[in-house]
Amino acid sequence: MELEEEKRRHSAAHMTARAVQRVFDDVQVDIGPATEDGFYYDFDLPHRISPEDFPAIEAEIARLIALDEPFVKKTVSRAECEKMLAGQKYKLERLADIPENEDISTYSVGDYVEMCRGPHVERASQIGVVKLVRVAGSYYRGDEKNKMLQRVYGIVAKDKAELDAIVAREEEAKKRDHRVLGRQLELFTITDSVGPGLAHWLPKGARIRVAIEDYWRRKHYEVGYEIVYTPHVGRANLWQTSGHLGFYKDGMFPPMKVKEGEGSDERVEEYYVKPMNCPFHIQVYQAKKRSYRDLPMRLAELGTVYRYEKDGVRHGLFRVRGFTQDDAHIFCTPEQMVEEVKATVRFAKNMLGRFGFNEVEAYVSTKPEKAVGDPERWEQATASLREALEQEGMAYKIDEGGGAFYGPKIDMKIKDALGRPWQLGTVQFDFNLPDRFDLTYVGADGKEHRPYMVHRALLGSIERFFGILIEHYAGAFPAWLAPEQARILPVSDKALAYAEKVAAGLRAAGFRIDIDRSPEKLGAKIREATMQKIPYQIVVGPRDEAAGTVSVRSRAEGDLGAMTAEAFAARLRDETADSWK
Repeated sequence: MELEEEKRRHSAAHMTARAVQRVFDDVQVDIGPATEDGFYYDFDLPHRISPEDFPAIEAEIARLIALDEPFVKKTVSRAECEKMLAGQKYKLERLADIPENEDISTYSVGDYVEMCRGPHVERASQIGVVKLVRVAGSYYRGDEKNKMLQRVYGIVAKDKAELDAIVAREEEAKKRDHRVLGRQLELFTITDSVGPGLAHWLPKGARIRVAIEDYWRRKHYEVGYEIVYTPHVGRANLWQTSGHLGFYKDGMFPPMKVKEGEGSDERVEEYYVKPMNCPFHIQVYQAKKRSYRDLPMRLAELGTVYRYEKDGVRHGLFRVRGFTQDDAHIFCTPEQMVEEVKATVRFAKNMLGRFGFNEVEAYVSTKPEKAVGDPERWEQATASLREALEQEGMAYKIDEGGGAFYGPKIDMKIKDALGRPWQLGTVQFDFNLPDRFDLTYVGADGKEHRPYMVHRALLGSIERFFGILIEHYAGAFPAWLAPEQARILPVSDKALAYAEKVAAGLRAAGFRIDIDRSPEKLGAKIREATMQKIPYQIVVGPRDEAAGTVSVRSRAEGDLGAMTAEAFAARLRDETADSWK
C-alpha cells in the first residue's frame, strides 16, 4: 500500500469513529487501521449498527471532512493519555500494553483525539470521499473469549468519480465471491459438522486441485527440486527446538497426549499437528551428513498444515484451519544465495504467469527491531535479495522493518482481474532454524560450516490460491484448469450410446469430459452447461453419429460447427498445451 493511500485510509477510520460517536450514544471505540482495500473500525455500543445507519454516519463524516481541520500529532505522558482517554475502556486497556518507558503518540482532529502512531493526512479535506460498505462481528483482540465488537468497513476515494469506480468494482467483487461461486459451481464446502475452517474439496474442485498440483510437481522436478512427504504430527520436543512452542503456540492446536513405552519405561508424550513444514524438511536434511557438493538442496512439499485460526478471522478459503502449503526449503552455501534467489524469483513469475497473473510486484522486507542472527549476515542476505531482483530486472519496493525476526524476505504480490493485490510468493532467509537444529555441511576445506536456509512458497496455500483463482476468473476457468473441459449434450436418449463412445475416446486422450444424461430438452442442457461455465459443449445426435462428427460450441467463440472427435481433441490439446508439458 502506498504511504499516501495509507494515510488517507487511516485518517478516514479516525473520522468514522468520530462520526459514530456523534451519531450514537455510549460508544466505546477500539482500533481502526487502514487495510489493502479501505479501512475498518471496531465499536462497542448498545445500538446494533446496520447498513440502514450508513447514510447518517456517512453524512456526518462528510460534514466533518468539510471542516478541514488539521490532524495534529502530539507526544504525551501516560497520565495525560489516561486523561484524554477517560471512559474509553478498550483504549485504556491498549494503553496498558505500552511499556512504561515508551513515548505515547496521539493524533487529534478537532475535538477528537486518538492514541495512535499514524500516519495521517495533514488536513481532513485530504481524505476525500468515504463510503461505508459493511458491518461484521469481531472479537476484541481476536479472542473468542472476549466480547464481540461491531466492525464497520469502509472505502475511501479522492472524489465521487473514483468512488463510483470503486463501488462498481466492489459490486463486481460480490458477484465473484469465491464462497458464493464455490457453492454454485459445486467446488468446495465447509460444514460445522466437521468443524469451522476445514474445507471439503468436492469432486469438481478436486479436479482443479489435481490439475494445479500435477502442473506444480512437474515444474518443480524440471527446475531441480526434490519432492518429499512428511508427517502431519510431531513430538513436542521438535516444536520446542524449532521455537514454535515459544513463538507460535497460540496459533497451534492443543497437543495430543500419547502413551509410549512399556512397564517402567512407560511415559506420556505430547504430539502437535504441524502448523508449518520447516522442522520436517530439516529432518530430511539431517538424514545424513551433508557436503558442499550436496548443495544447493531444494526440498518441496505440498504439505498440509493446521493452525488454530480464531472466530472472526476465518473467511471462506482465504483463512482456514487446515490448508496445504506449496512449501519448499532451500539449503545452500552463502556463495549460492544470489543465484538461488534469482532462480526462485524467475520460477515464481513463470508459475504465476501460467495461472493468469502476469502483473507481479516485489517487496524486500528488511530487518525488524527484534531480530536474531549476526547483523553482518542480515546485511549480506538483504543485499543478496536486492541483487537477485536487480539482476532479474524486477522492480521492487522496500518494506523497512517488515522482515521476520529470523531473516529478510521478498514478498511477491499479484493483481487479479479487478486490480486487487494479493500477496502470494515468498522468498525468506532464516538464520534461526539452522542454528537451533545445528545444521552443518562439510566445506571444500574439510571443515563444518552452517548452511543458509531459504523458506519459499510460490502460491501460498492451495486453498487460498484456489479462492483467488475462483474470483479472478469469476468461476470461468481456462480450459486447462476447468473441472469439466467439455460436456457432451445428447439431443435425446437415442444419442446416449454415441455420447458414451465420444466421451470414452476423449477421456482416454486425457481430457475431463462429462455427459448430461438428464431427460431435459437440448435448450435446457445448453443453459445448464452455460451456467456451469464449461469451456466447451459438444452436441451429439443421430445425424452426428451417422456422419462420425460432433457439433461444438465454445464458451469464448460460440458455435464452431461440426468436426470429428479427433479434430476437437487436437484443438483442446493445443489450447491446454502447457499443462501437458
